[in-house]
Amino acid sequence: MALTRNFKETIIARVKNDPAFAQALLDEALTLMLNGEPDTAKLVLRDLVNATVGFETLAEELHKPSKSLHRMLSISGNPTLANLSSILVAIKKALHVDIRTTIVPIAA
Repeated sequence: MALTRNFKETIIARVKNDPAFAQALLDEALTLMLNGEPDTAKLVLRDLVNATVGFETLAEELHKPSKSLHRMLSISGNPTLANLSSILVAIKKALHVDIRTTIVPIAA
């Protein structure tokens, strides 16, 4: 029998051990969001929360119930812009990164 590892555990371990991977996940979540794929973006953010601050700590920081945060970042969740912004700030702080945007023109 092949040894396997839980996908979520793999993501958590990789985020903790590879800062470039963590930054790439955050970049991907933001890119997905800006390109009209919020459902997938929320799931990537959920993985990042699990791998960085954790939902319990995030709940304390944002003064929101942990269950509400889980719901917000589910595929059917509907976080407000204020909540989404607060979550991104917490992830950014945990990863010790700054978010900068680059606008790339689309070729005609």
